[in-house]
Amino acid sequence: MIEPLRVAVAGLGRMGAIHALHAHELARETQACELAALAEPDEGRAQRFLAEIGQDLPVFRSVEELAESRICNAAVIVTPTENHREHSAALISAGFRVLLEKPLTGTLDADRAFAAELDRNHPRALMLAFQRRFDAPLQYAKQLMESGVIGRVFKVYSALEDSNPAPNGYKSGGILSDMSVHNVDEILWLTGRTPTKALALGSRVYSHALTTCVEDFDDALLCLWFDDDLLAQVQVSRNHVSGYRVETILFGEEGQIHVGHFDQKLTEITVEAYGRRGRTEPLARKTFPQREYNRPLPEFIDRFGAAYKTELATFIECCRTGSPFPTTHRDGLRAQEAISAGMSALIGPGQAADVRYN
Repeated sequence: MIEPLRVAVAGLGRMGAIHALHAHELARETQACELAALAEPDEGRAQRFLAEIGQDLPVFRSVEELAESRICNAAVIVTPTENHREHSAALISAGFRVLLEKPLTGTLDADRAFAAELDRNHPRALMLAFQRRFDAPLQYAKQLMESGVIGRVFKVYSALEDSNPAPNGYKSGGILSDMSVHNVDEILWLTGRTPTKALALGSRVYSHALTTCVEDFDDALLCLWFDDDLLAQVQVSRNHVSGYRVETILFGEEGQIHVGHFDQKLTEITVEAYGRRGRTEPLARKTFPQREYNRPLPEFIDRFGAAYKTELATFIECCRTGSPFPTTHRDGLRAQEAISAGMSALIGPGQAADVRYN
C-alpha cells in the first residue's frame, strides 16, 4: 500500500489558503495525503487558518526552513511571484516535488532560464498550476469538440473579467501575463496547437485608479493566429463591476460550443453545443453544479473551486505513483511566449490611429 503523501503549503494568501483547505479536505476524504506543514511568515495568519481547520501543524517562517526540515515529500508554492523561482529551486533541491501556482517566474527571460535549468536537472519535479485543464465543464467542451460535433474549429474566444481591481499591495507583471496566461494555456490545451502570430491591445479606463497595485492596463485584448486556419481571441479585464465573468466559445464550421455565461451567483455552469441556424434543439447540453464554500473567498473560487481541488488531487496522485505531471514549466513558458509576442506588437491609446471625421 502506498503511504499518504506528506504535503506542505508555502504561502497562505488568498490562493494559498484555498490550496491548504483542499489539502486538508483531501487528507480526510481519500487518505492519499496528509497536510503536514505550513510555511508562512505571518504567524497570525497561519494560526487563524489552523484554528479554522481545527488542526495543529508545524509552521515554518520561511520556505528555506521548510526545505531544511525535510518534513514533507511535496509542497504547494503560493508565495509572491518574485519568489517563485527561488522557492521552487530550494524545495526541489531538497527533494520535494512541487506544485507551483502560476506564473513560473514573472518574466519571460527568467521563465526561459528556469525552464532550461529544470530541463537539465529536474525535468519531472515541477507541476505548474493551470486549473482550467482540470475543470469539468471545459473538459466536457473539449470532448465535444474532439468528437467532431461542430466540425472543424476555426476560432476560439476566451474571456476572463474580474469585478474589482487587483487587491492593494498585489504585485502584477501586467494584466496579460498575470490574467490571460490562464486563457492562453486553455486555448493551447483545447486546440493542441501553438500560435504563429500575436497582437495585443490595452487600455486604462477605470479600475486602475482604485488600487495601489501598479498594473499596465485594466482592460486588454490578445489575438493569436495559428497559421491561416485558426484564430483565438482573449479578453481580460478588471472592470466587470457586475461580477466575475468567465466564458469560452468554440466556433466550428457546423456550430459552436459555449461554456458558461455571466451570472452574479455562479451556482452552476452550463455547456451547450449548437448546430447551424435552423436547428431547434442544442446538439448537446450539460450543467455542472458548483460548490458552495459558505465562507468569504475570492470570487474566482465560486467558478473554479472544484477545478483547483481536482488539480491538487492529480498532483498528489502523480507524486505518490512517481508519474509525470500533466502540466509543467514548459506549458507556462509556451503561454508566456505567446503573450510576450502579443505585447511586442502592442497597440495602446497612444499608438492607435486617430479617427478623423469629415
